[in-house]
Amino acid sequence: MARVTTTALSRIARVAWAAPCSLAGLAFALILLACGAHARVVRGAVEVAFKPSAFECGRFTRSMRYRAMTLGHVILGVTADDLAATRDHEHVHVAQYERWGLFFFLAYPLASVWQLMRGRNAYWDNPFEVEARAAIHPNQTRV
Repeated sequence: MARVTTTALSRIARVAWAAPCSLAGLAFALILLACGAHARVVRGAVEVAFKPSAFECGRFTRSMRYRAMTLGHVILGVTADDLAATRDHEHVHVAQYERWGLFFFLAYPLASVWQLMRGRNAYWDNPFEVEARAAIHPNQTRV
């Protein structure tokens, strides 16, 4: 009989803890896939690109300020290029979902509201975003 390591059990637990959020991400992914998007698995997360490049996007998708977002183990991006450019940042969010599970859906917006109440920027000063940026650019507060 095969022996399951502690590392494997830990990984299974983290994926299961984030699963409700990943299911929400998969629901959006299915809509995008029905519209012609492409998906692939990278470092344990499903990445879905709406278009291969910005050249193939319409005006609306080219103008979107945020180019990718993470829901559990699903990363939704406008283009494959955007996914490549934001991959490390978004994978920090995957790890955050693994820590917070379904509570991330509440914690992230509450953290933004808290920053607004303190007169700060809801996105740039959100501790989840600060952590994701710090993992990529440890010496910069804003990228």
